[in-house]
Amino acid sequence: MTKKLKRFVYIVTLGIISFSAHSQEFSRKKYNFNSDWKFKVEDLKGAEAIDFATSDWTSVTLPYAFNENEAFKKDITQLSTGIVWYRKKFKLPEGVKDKKVFIEFEGIRQGGTIYVNGEKVGLHENGVMAFGYDISALIKPFPAENTIALRIDNDWKYKEQETGSTFQWNNNNFNANYGGIPKNVYLHVTDKLYQTLPLYSNLKTIGTYIYASNINIPQKTALITAETEVKNEYPSTKTFSYDVQVFDIDNKKIADFSGATTTLNSGETKIIKASKDLNNLHFWSWGYGYLYTVKTILKIDGKEVDAVSTKTGFRKTAFRNGEVVLNDRVLQMKGYAQRTSNEWPAVGMSVPAWMSDFSNRMIVESNGDLVRWMHVTPWKQDVESCDRVGLIQAMPAGDAEKDAKGVQWTQRVNLMRDAIIYNKNNPSILFYESGNEVISEDHMREMKALRDKYDPHGGRAIGSREMLDSKEAEYGGEMLYINKSAGKPLWATEYSRDEGLRKYWDEFSPPFHKEGTGGTNHSNVNGSKVADASSYNHNQDAFAIEDVTRWYDYFRERPGTGKRVSSGGVNIIFSDSNTHFRGAENYRRSGEVDAMRIPKDGYFAHQVMWDGWVDIEKHSTHILGHWNYTNDVTKNIYVISSGDKVELFVNGKSKGLGKQSKQFLFTFDNIHWEAGSVKAVSYDANNKVLSQDEKTTSGTPFAIKLTPHTSPEGLLANGNDIALIDVEVVDKNGKRCVLDNSLIEFALDGNASWLGGIAQGPDNYILSKNLPVENGINRIMIRSTLKAGDIVVSAKFKGSKPAKVNLKSKPFVTKDGLTEKLPGDNMPSYLDRGPTPATPSYTIKRTPVFIDHATAISNPDAVIKSYDDNELTEWSNDGKISTGKITYTLAEPSAVNETVVKFTGWRSKSYPIRILADGIEVYKGNTEQSLGYITIPLKPLLAKEITIELVGANSEKDGFETIVEVDPNKELDLFKDKDAANAKGQLRIVEIEFYKKNDNKN
Repeated sequence: MTKKLKRFVYIVTLGIISFSAHSQEFSRKKYNFNSDWKFKVEDLKGAEAIDFATSDWTSVTLPYAFNENEAFKKDITQLSTGIVWYRKKFKLPEGVKDKKVFIEFEGIRQGGTIYVNGEKVGLHENGVMAFGYDISALIKPFPAENTIALRIDNDWKYKEQETGSTFQWNNNNFNANYGGIPKNVYLHVTDKLYQTLPLYSNLKTIGTYIYASNINIPQKTALITAETEVKNEYPSTKTFSYDVQVFDIDNKKIADFSGATTTLNSGETKIIKASKDLNNLHFWSWGYGYLYTVKTILKIDGKEVDAVSTKTGFRKTAFRNGEVVLNDRVLQMKGYAQRTSNEWPAVGMSVPAWMSDFSNRMIVESNGDLVRWMHVTPWKQDVESCDRVGLIQAMPAGDAEKDAKGVQWTQRVNLMRDAIIYNKNNPSILFYESGNEVISEDHMREMKALRDKYDPHGGRAIGSREMLDSKEAEYGGEMLYINKSAGKPLWATEYSRDEGLRKYWDEFSPPFHKEGTGGTNHSNVNGSKVADASSYNHNQDAFAIEDVTRWYDYFRERPGTGKRVSSGGVNIIFSDSNTHFRGAENYRRSGEVDAMRIPKDGYFAHQVMWDGWVDIEKHSTHILGHWNYTNDVTKNIYVISSGDKVELFVNGKSKGLGKQSKQFLFTFDNIHWEAGSVKAVSYDANNKVLSQDEKTTSGTPFAIKLTPHTSPEGLLANGNDIALIDVEVVDKNGKRCVLDNSLIEFALDGNASWLGGIAQGPDNYILSKNLPVENGINRIMIRSTLKAGDIVVSAKFKGSKPAKVNLKSKPFVTKDGLTEKLPGDNMPSYLDRGPTPATPSYTIKRTPVFIDHATAISNPDAVIKSYDDNELTEWSNDGKISTGKITYTLAEPSAVNETVVKFTGWRSKSYPIRILADGIEVYKGNTEQSLGYITIPLKPLLAKEITIELVGANSEKDGFETIVEVDPNKELDLFKDKDAANAKGQLRIVEIEFYKKNDNKN
């Protein structure tokens, strides 16, 4: 072929390619808009102008809070506030003309004005939820450059411009103020006939809605419906078809179906839908984050003009009989009340998606099944992360510690509306929380109406903290007390409030922290001063034991233990948090892991206690602490185990069986330390070995071990990705030196910036390159730059030879401020727990004996209130010992062997009582204080009547004085009766139940 001919062929081919490119169907695009931003902390006049000079501004990749490096360095009240400007230059892709362009922000903090090409687009002020704008009319096509600018104010007292009202949730107790743009931003380019975005506040649109109905778990079938809101912004009427494609987790298409042909007039908006029965479905479950992608497609004359891909999962729920039911199996709630900020040191909440998975997956790996985000809606990245790892969520809107009225209530309603619309396709959300504390029935009804309007098929319960006797709320539960129900499920919304640093093993280990010591200068949310901070300065063993003690109350009232049951609860909190603190440090240390997600002993205690949907299904054992002492140490050894009994061995020699308490705690008194090993073996009642744990003595510090953690895709050079690096001091055999607290000197070379970690010390060592390990381990972070390449992190201590780890960041391509590579793309699902088991999750432990009626001399008309399944009612006598008597007539004669009672004043009152069965005494004694219910064993006698009788004066002493968040003299403990604490002749019963042995117990 001649050169001339070759050139002719090349030109023709190029022309064909060019023609093909321009004749292709338009494809809707969602762009990652996080790159190439700049910010300046200053209230600059005219900074929205296109030509405003920004040479001295800081360049960042979003998400990025302007004060992020203060996280854990400063306490929450001292986080920097003020005016900050963010700006970005970008170009639309070549060929995008006469299209719709939308900007989507996952959230800013607090209020911000948005400008495009110098023109004001809008104002967003709630500081929590996603929002968006149609910027089509302001945007200039390629090759013109566009400018977007935001002026953001994160003042703690920010006031809504229209109303002059503050926002209830902009609160410096619990809502860490990471200001600016701490979440992701996206740009959407669509045809003029398009499916809307789920961004209601400004766009007034609701997007797509994918849901399952007629679910049959055994048959693995369901009717899948895809609804979508479509808008026509062409100047003429458009007729289009609607197609739906469903892809499984491996991106294999499993279904293809269509809806009716639709005609929309110019400017018209309509919801359209299509449905199909599908089989062989994998249902989303706890620890089984199975997700499908549902693609909804609009076509005109057979050509695709718009397509939206929605990642979602299908599951079946029910909320009944005091139980939560997932995929036909009862699941007791076990997990954490986590601060929504979910932050890390020096970076705040703005972490890459893989780190959200890293943290949330740890909750599942601790055998937690629920995260209750506190006070405000989580950002979309955490919501989607929970989908992937199989972690149930309770999603709030926004509030503080009480109901609201007027403008602030309207703000809450609007935020809940936006949150439901934005998150309705995320299967991990099972609960909508309408308030962190009780709200009025009218307000609950209003919230419920939002759910019914915007998410009628999502299988989600809506409720609030407390709301025990609400007719509207579909779940409830107090903050830390034990609630039971035979109707709607009740679970504790934040229990076990103690704190402790990971650094403190016990009093026998360096740095020899005496249990409970440590100052405080802080007050609680309710204004009470923390005078005794001992509960907030625990050693690890005491902290873990408290976790066991507090969970036991819920476990013993779990499903299977009667008609009325506890549906569990969530421990506050999962990871140490830069929020409301009470102890010696300037941050909250209630986490079962520290701020870098390194576990404390309490984490492993929960793994043992929570390993089952209700009953224990997989047995395990954990020895608290370590086995590295000195020859003069004799101490108690504590073991957490789900076995019936536990035997301890020191260097192979048995030390006998431990004393069991609170079901899971086994104590071995006065064990003398010997170098070598300590092993705990658990057995069932028939001496079958169930599980074991062993700890061995490590040698002297010898070297440093560095272990990196990155995204499954590797470290991306996008200016935002992070690598975690574990730093361990080890002996010559590579075993961690668990008593070592050496100061490590770090060096960083290459294409990364230093973020560091956290430890006890000056400024909590935030951003420092000298960081101590604690108990032999710590963890540091580095952040990628925009340049890909080699990175070397080295570490040394005490003059030792440096250890180093080599990383290589991968190129991350953006063009003109845009990329189609979205945050969270290609993050794998966690499927390790497998599908929901088909077997029952519990056995029946005892048989309830029902009450026909009751009689009493005093307040006879109120006797039913003592067994009405309503913990906000009670029966009480008139205060005289002689009238402290109530008799229950059983539905049938029974040999009752237990009564479970919630006495009024459960924390502080002790009632001297005796119990009679048909007039024969079957119990006599003083009732114990509790956080709700107590179980009283009775001598089983066949009887028709059971009488509870006061035989002396009440005594009063708070059995839980260290719990200062709830005042028993003001709250529900004494039904807000100011004189109750001084009453001596009262018999007051909130709820009483009777049980007999279950002859079929297995």
